[in-house]
Amino acid sequence: MPPSPNTTAHQVSTVFVLVHGAWHGSWQWAATQRALAGLGAASVAVDLPGHGFGAPLPSGYLLPGRPGLLTERSRLADVTMDDCAEAVLDTLRRVRRYGRVVLVAHSAGGGPASLAAERAPELVDQVVYLSAFVPAGRPRFFDYLGAPENTTARGQSLNLGDPEALGAVRIDPLSQDPAYVEELRQTHYHDTPADRFDRWRSALSPDLPLAVPTTPVTLTAARWGRIPRTFLRCADDRALPTATQDLMIAEADRALPDEPFTVRTLPGSHSPFAARPQELAEALTR
Repeated sequence: MPPSPNTTAHQVSTVFVLVHGAWHGSWQWAATQRALAGLGAASVAVDLPGHGFGAPLPSGYLLPGRPGLLTERSRLADVTMDDCAEAVLDTLRRVRRYGRVVLVAHSAGGGPASLAAERAPELVDQVVYLSAFVPAGRPRFFDYLGAPENTTARGQSLNLGDPEALGAVRIDPLSQDPAYVEELRQTHYHDTPADRFDRWRSALSPDLPLAVPTTPVTLTAARWGRIPRTFLRCADDRALPTATQDLMIAEADRALPDEPFTVRTLPGSHSPFAARPQELAEALTR
C-alpha cells in the first residue's frame, strides 16, 4: 500500500515499488503488501499497460466456444516496452519524495523495471529481481528463454496461436482442459495451496504484449550499473529454472562488474507471492 497523502517524507524510510510479471497485475502483490505493512514497510504495486483487471480481453474470451482465441489479434499488440517502462517511472517519480526506493521486479517485469532504472537511476536506491529477467547480459527476455540452460522450463505448451500474428504471447487461464490447467499449475503455482489455485488462475490476463519479451533493453555501467542490486532466486522454479536465473546473474556481473548482485535464495516455485507471501516480505525487508 502507498503511504497516506498526509504522511510527511521523514515518516517513511523505504518504499517498495513492486512490478508484476507476465499475465499478472498489481493484484499479485496484495498478500505480500499486507505482510510488508505488518513489518512496517510501505509499498505500491504497478499495473503495467495491458495488465491487471482493466486489461482488454480477446472478444471471445468469455464466450462459449472461445471464438477467435487462437487467431484474433491482441488489442495489446501496440503496447511498447517504452510504455511499460514509463508506467514504472511514473510510480517511481511519485514515491521518491518519501525516501529510499527499492524497485522489485518479478519475471518478465524485469525488462520494464530495468529500463526504468536505466533511464532514471536517481529514482532508485536498490533493485531486486525476483526470479526476473535481467537484460544486462542479453538484451531480450526471449534470448534467455531460448538458452540451453532453460531447456527444463515448463510451460511452452501453454502458449496459444502464433505470437507474431497475435501481437502477444497468449495463454488460456480459463481453460476447461484438465491437462492444460495442470500444466499451468505445475509451471507457476505448484506449491500454492490447492484451494487457492483456481482463484489465482482466474485473475490472470490471457495476453502478454509481445514487446515485453522481444524488445532489446540496453543497460549501462554509468546508470543501471551503479544501482545496488539483489537477485532473489526461487529454488524450485519450473517456469524459469535456477540454471537460467544463475546464467542471468553471472552474465550481468561479467558485463557490469562494478556493483555485482547480492544473491539470496527462496524455497519453492516461480510464484512465492502466492505460496509464501510472508516469507517473501521478510526477504525483501532484509
